[in-house]
Amino acid sequence: MALHIGTCGFSYRDWIGPFYPNGIKSLEMLPYYAERFSAVEINSTYYAIPAPKLFESMDKRTPQQFRFTVKAPGSITHVPAAETPAAAEAQAFRECLQPLIGSGKLAAVLAQFPNSFRPGDEAWERLGQLRSFWPDLPLIAEFRHRDWQADATLRGLRELGIGWCNVDEPRFRSLMRPGAEVTSDIGYIRFHGRNYDRWWKQQREAHERYDYAYPPQELTEWIPRIAEVSEQTKESFVFFNNHRNGKAAVNARQLSEMLDAGDADR
Repeated sequence: MALHIGTCGFSYRDWIGPFYPNGIKSLEMLPYYAERFSAVEINSTYYAIPAPKLFESMDKRTPQQFRFTVKAPGSITHVPAAETPAAAEAQAFRECLQPLIGSGKLAAVLAQFPNSFRPGDEAWERLGQLRSFWPDLPLIAEFRHRDWQADATLRGLRELGIGWCNVDEPRFRSLMRPGAEVTSDIGYIRFHGRNYDRWWKQQREAHERYDYAYPPQELTEWIPRIAEVSEQTKESFVFFNNHRNGKAAVNARQLSEMLDAGDADR
């Protein structure tokens, strides 16, 4: 089994200082990052499907053992459940990933659904559509509403061959509670921060929800869950999405050090 810890995204100008050295160029960020973390989650694909040359460049700038997970486009995951996403969009996304598939660096595609996406026949049809769009890709589903957190969901995802994303976020009643669920041979955990005051901001201010630094005790809570997920999977990923001002990179390094220290004690 392999455990990778990293961040959701890497190309942030406000990380210069807290994580990247002053004067670093944009093309130098990924190699610098890859010297310190073994995986990254690419989120920019949620907003637009890039040309394959983007991932060709990322492949060349990272070591062979480096791993990428890539977020599915919002034009596919955030279409109302009663509608069918465009097959052409799904195919274009599949094609843009080919450089990472060819190099063996693509670990998974993350399909993150909105809070409005709730369990039901139409929602399950959407999940089936995604699997039919990308039958050969490792898929992970991240839900934002707690109604999905049920045994029936876990069984359904296993049948579709879709992995489960565990999350840490504010403990609002409608949001997902922390767990250590696994529905495929890939384990997945995302840390969004616990910014209660800013979580429900309007879209133009939504970036503020991720302005949060985890204290050590909140990271420690997750160590048994991470171990449980890792023990059930061939490969597991822990990504920090609290990206404002480099907090994700700082917390990812802290968690890595905690886990390394725990291994040394055993």
